[in-house]
Parts: sequence; structure tokens; C-alpha cells
Amino acid sequence: MKVLRWLFFAAVGYFIVVLLAFFFRNNLMFIPMRGVTSTPADSGLTYEDVRFAAADGTPLHGWFLPGSGRGTVLFCHGNAGNIGHRLDSLEIFHRLGLSVFLFDYRGYGKSDGSPTIEGVYSDLEGAWKHLTKVRGISPEEIVLFGRSLGGAVAAWGAEKYSPAGLILESTFTTLADAGRRHLFFLPVGLMVGNAFDTLSRMKNITCPVLVASSPDDEIVPGKHGLILYDAAGEPKAFLPLIGGHNDGFLLTGQPYIDGLDKFFRQIFPPFQEGKNEV
Repeated sequence: MKVLRWLFFAAVGYFIVVLLAFFFRNNLMFIPMRGVTSTPADSGLTYEDVRFAAADGTPLHGWFLPGSGRGTVLFCHGNAGNIGHRLDSLEIFHRLGLSVFLFDYRGYGKSDGSPTIEGVYSDLEGAWKHLTKVRGISPEEIVLFGRSLGGAVAAWGAEKYSPAGLILESTFTTLADAGRRHLFFLPVGLMVGNAFDTLSRMKNITCPVLVASSPDDEIVPGKHGLILYDAAGEPKAFLPLIGGHNDGFLLTGQPYIDGLDKFFRQIFPPFQEGKNEV
């Protein structure tokens, strides 16, 4: 009887843990930071502070950095921090001559609201409309870039809008697949369903795709990138990274920058060299 009692209490305890995880799953998916303590000016970059609205009207905040006319990157960041933590990437894209629109999802940085799965898609839709409608930039001049969870958001946008290209960096196949690695003791599939299913979108994406991942990634296993690459249609390219989830692109160094440059050369008209060192 004592064993049965302990099994009963264990089952009840586990049920409570699962129930709490289900109701607070947004807190597991999204780790926003409010204070934006760094700006592109700290890296010597010219930028415009942008206020715009998500498709559902939620006020959002972002930065637009003008480039040398090569094209525009619409940057979807990962689930933690805010745009102030992405200056290294802004410097790289600037060196490559690209304009960048980097925005914060709702609940991040200076953007209003609280993050949700459908909400971040609405946020990207608002960012896309800002570029295409307000700034008059053609979809053929926009590349969607997504890192980590942002890759799932960017893939949604690529399926919906058919941009010039899509870059998926350190991105998972599905949120459930990534979650099982860290929350193996929970029914992650039941908790998140088909949320952020990057893999299923690949067959519907018709633009050129670049996938970058590292075998040393401790958060999203490198095999996720290989699976996404295999699922992508042509034209496509794979960029191997070294290092961990958050610093792989930096540790890879020049080969990373060269891989990006090669991809942009394939999708944009010939770029006048000499304006920016690559």
C-alpha cells in the first residue's frame, strides 16, 4: 500500500508539473528582455529608429540600417534578449553592403504586448508591410534571415511572401523536436503541438535557401540544419558553422561571412565591389 501511495503522489505531482508547463508554455518559448542597452551607434553604424505596427495593430519597435544598395535583410532574431544583442550581425551585414531591418517581437525591447506564437507571426507581417508598403522596397530585394526560433518565423514569412531569399541559421526542424532534447520528461508534443514547424514549410518555399548550422550546437543539434537543407528545394546552399548556438557565427569567422556573401551574389544583381570590405 505504501508503494501505491507513493506512486499515486508521484503521478499527481507529475500531472501538476505538466499542467503548469502547459499553461506557462509561452514562458518556456519566449525569454524577452525589455531594456535595450546598446544601439547600432555603439558600433559606429548609421540607423533609423522605427516605430511601426504588427498586422493586428500591436505597436512595435525596430531599427533600419541603410546599406550600399545591394538588398535588404529582414532580420528575425531568436527567443531571448532583444535587438540590442544583435549588433555583431548588424556589423557583418553592413560590411556586406546590405540594408537591414531588425525588429523586436511584441514584449521584447521597446515593443508593446506579450509574445505569443501567433503574435510573432503578426509582428513579422507588420515588419514586411513596413518594408514593402512604407519604404517601397520590392519583395525581390528582401532576404528573410532567421536565427534559432527566428528561423521558424522567417520560414513562415518566406512561404507567405516569396522573398528574394531565405537564410535559416541554427534553426530547429520543429519546436517540439527541439524541446524534447531539453524537456524529455514532459509531453512536449502535446504542449506545443505543431508550433513553429519549420520543416513542413520547406516544401512550399520557392525562393533560394541558405541553411547554416553547427555540429557543436548545444541547444539545436546540427542535424536539424541538415534535415532542413535536405527538405529545401533548389536552389539551396549549406553553410557549416563551428561553435555553440549563440556564438557559432562569430567563431566560424571569415568562412561565415564568405558564405553569406556567396549567397547574396547568387540572388542579387552584380554588386559593385570596393564600397564595403567583405
